[in-house]
Amino acid sequence: MATLPDAELAVIDEWKITRYLLNTSHPFGGPKAAFFLRLGYDLNSWTAFRDALLAHASSAEVISIRQIEFGVKYTLEGPIMTLSGRRPRIRSVWIVPTAENAPRLVTAYPLSAR
Repeated sequence: MATLPDAELAVIDEWKITRYLLNTSHPFGGPKAAFFLRLGYDLNSWTAFRDALLAHASSAEVISIRQIEFGVKYTLEGPIMTLSGRRPRIRSVWIVPTAENAPRLVTAYPLSAR
């Protein structure tokens, strides 16, 4: 199983979580926010959500690698640990910008609601 290269260097900006993945009024993030909020993540626990996404980056399987204009795009699938102990499967997308090593989170969304 392949995992995200240099996952220990992964970066997730606070705004990516607070203004996108946990923002129910965001046009694209809203449905994702509804899912992650049901799992117990909210703006008060955004750092716990970040840490769970970073752990996902280190353990989930890479299912796709694509060279894009800005670098290399990796798509990962696997479970994410939640505050309630549930482990739903999610897909996350990361980009390693050209001339950098640190993967940056693009998005994350549910694969199942288990």
